[in-house]
Amino acid sequence: MFIGFLISVIVLAISLLIISKIPPIGVEIDSPVKALLAGAIIGAFNGLWGFFPSGLRGFFALISLGLIPLIGAIIVFGLSAWLIEGFRLRYGIWSAILGAIALAIISSILNFILSSVGLVGA
Repeated sequence: MFIGFLISVIVLAISLLIISKIPPIGVEIDSPVKALLAGAIIGAFNGLWGFFPSGLRGFFALISLGLIPLIGAIIVFGLSAWLIEGFRLRYGIWSAILGAIALAIISSILNFILSSVGLVGA
């Protein structure tokens, strides 16, 4: 379980570093260590969301047309930027919105690649 969390943190950190190289999003990260810290915070909050039963999570996502998970991701993204010095959102809430969406897409692609290679369970 702890190894899975570490892999998730590394994937999130790599995703954040990739996102920081896309100028229109407005996410700035000073170093890979800051990205690892941000990945740990985002991974921990995502893990807390995992404690809710999957039926309840699916119900909220369906009823809100996906807005509740999206708003949660935006809040977690902004909170991690607020907590970590060296992780900045240049355009404020817009960077948090674009960054959360980009993080979901890029980390999903990286997780798919890792699962197809066999490094992460499907």
